[in-house]
Amino acid sequence: MKKAKAITKKKSSGRGFEMSSFCGWDGETLVLNILGTPSAKKDAIGKAKGSQLKISVTAAPVAGRATDHMVKFLAREFDVSVSDITVVFGRFNLNKQMRIRAPGSLPAVVAKALSEAENT
Repeated sequence: MKKAKAITKKKSSGRGFEMSSFCGWDGETLVLNILGTPSAKKDAIGKAKGSQLKISVTAAPVAGRATDHMVKFLAREFDVSVSDITVVFGRFNLNKQMRIRAPGSLPAVVAKALSEAENT
């Protein structure tokens, strides 16, 4: 699979990479900007909302449990181990950035965004 060059490496805020889309590649690591929704009816990867990907999880937002649950959910969706996912920022916040090392598979919404970024 060919990797798209969608990340603009700007460290202006000191809080991760700034990207034009909600996702991009940093070498073999996929970087995702996420808008989390805790206490949802089901775990789901939603649509893009601006420069973030909406992800819902069933866990309650108590002491970072929703983020921990999201990491486990994303590990299954991207076919990686939990240790391959790093929360860059937002562990106790709805706005997050995560890095997924060498994903084995890509959900459709992510694959589409990366494909579009590659073609621009």
